[in-house]
Amino acid sequence: MNTQVNRLAGLVLVPLLGACLLAGCGDEQSAGDARTDSKSQEKRAREVADAWHGSAVAVAWSRGYYPLGDTTQPPESGWHSDADKRAFESGTIVRSGRLPTTAVTQGTVEWRSGSTLNRPVVDPNRAYQSFGHYSSKGPRLTVTGVKLGETTIATSRGTATVPAWLFSLDGYDSPLKQVAVTPSKLPEPPTVRAPRGSTDGLWSVAELAGTAADGRSLTVRATHGACDDGPVVNVLETDESVVLYASVTGARSGACTAQIIEQDVKVELRQPLADRVVLDALTAQPVPSGG
Repeated sequence: MNTQVNRLAGLVLVPLLGACLLAGCGDEQSAGDARTDSKSQEKRAREVADAWHGSAVAVAWSRGYYPLGDTTQPPESGWHSDADKRAFESGTIVRSGRLPTTAVTQGTVEWRSGSTLNRPVVDPNRAYQSFGHYSSKGPRLTVTGVKLGETTIATSRGTATVPAWLFSLDGYDSPLKQVAVTPSKLPEPPTVRAPRGSTDGLWSVAELAGTAADGRSLTVRATHGACDDGPVVNVLETDESVVLYASVTGARSGACTAQIIEQDVKVELRQPLADRVVLDALTAQPVPSGG
């Protein structure tokens, strides 16, 4: 089922706001500003794919540690109630006391192929702040302790076993897991964001929300404005990459509130995704994974 999230333009992430500016959304948006040119969009997608091929960033992507799955993982037993699920999703998670510090500075990422890579381990207090930093009224979860363990996560090189902080939650037998190691630094992308006036109606793909079990379809969170009928996401596939180029349909002329709306869109692939990178034609960068 598709989901939509309305966000005021002043509160959206910079890449999404940039996409809004580039695509021409805002108080003076018109149908002409939001026009699309599918051939130009596909050409841009091809440029992004060609630039990625053999680039330094592509090499780094195949050798480093870049998580594609959620780095914060709920208890394996599932949430006891909708209230607990809402508390997790809103970050309303408090501590019953101070968390310990750790002397562990390095952890090992291990792929199923046997390849390994050492990465810095973050302190459990910093790890906690990545998912639990609100204490608003209403339902909340309580962290009662933490220890170092491990979990599995999808990465740019396939599934890997990584160190994780295991946070005990009041009333739960299984812990909330937070990946404890930092990703590798990604070099600058091989192409820059398309300049203003040359995007031909391109919009941002906010994140990768999910991948089908057989790898033949993706669910992506695409963006659009308040005065159109929603996003359309096309795809250009190569042996190394899957480039998504998004636009909107049904753009209407006249005054329009400055909003960015996110909507889940299913994208079918000709071949399973496998270890190919998913790129956004607008930003020329890998599409971030949800979470």
